[in-house]
Amino acid sequence: MATIRLLLAYDGTGFRGWAAQRDPAIRTIEGELTTVLSGVLEEPVKLRVAGRTDAGVHARGQVASFDSARGLPPATLRAVINGRLAPEVVCLRADLAPVSFDARFSASAREYRYRVDTGDVPDPFTARFVWHRPGRLDVPRMRAAARQLVGEHDFTSFCRHPGRGRATVRDLQRLGVAVSADRVELGLRANAFLHQMVRAITGTLVLVGDGKLSPDDVAHLLANRDRAGTGNLAPANGLTLERVVYGRRLHP
Repeated sequence: MATIRLLLAYDGTGFRGWAAQRDPAIRTIEGELTTVLSGVLEEPVKLRVAGRTDAGVHARGQVASFDSARGLPPATLRAVINGRLAPEVVCLRADLAPVSFDARFSASAREYRYRVDTGDVPDPFTARFVWHRPGRLDVPRMRAAARQLVGEHDFTSFCRHPGRGRATVRDLQRLGVAVSADRVELGLRANAFLHQMVRAITGTLVLVGDGKLSPDDVAHLLANRDRAGTGNLAPANGLTLERVVYGRRLHP
């Protein structure tokens, strides 16, 4: 039995997220990949993934892994995936991994980027990958608010609650806000993210940039641990999973 590791990029626009659905007519990244891999390997394939992206969310550096008894070269699997699913889903690399490797549980951090277009009109060549929200944002205020969120916190206020008994503490290691012309970009890195956490943080920081919240308000929202008080969930299409971080030997 061999463990195969895949480095994937995809445009999530036409998919209902990563996770396969019971209805095979619903297009998902996992569903499409599983169909292709199970077909070429002639065996059931169970994918493990570093982050289950939501509907409409993209990835530049998603990592998935699975076990196979067939012994097909990873390069062959990469060619088949790209032949069937590109350009929507692309396998950037496929290789053999240690049997202990698990794309989800071996990861030490995930990095996301959220892109906001503040120009007067949408750019048709990038509109699928940004949130077009016309009007200037106060970036220094957004950076001041972002500093309130960095570190290990209970992020209940910034997620769809996972349910009773599920942990909501995460270590947000980095949250940067950069600006270039009509583009404001948020870069986030954490040991793991909660469901809709990046979109909730982004939506809240945009409210700060609009002057509707202060940086201190964000600190209070975090401390209150109440999702109902946060609001303003940023749309999915501006979000991309950029990179999954592993130990040095397993760095993708």
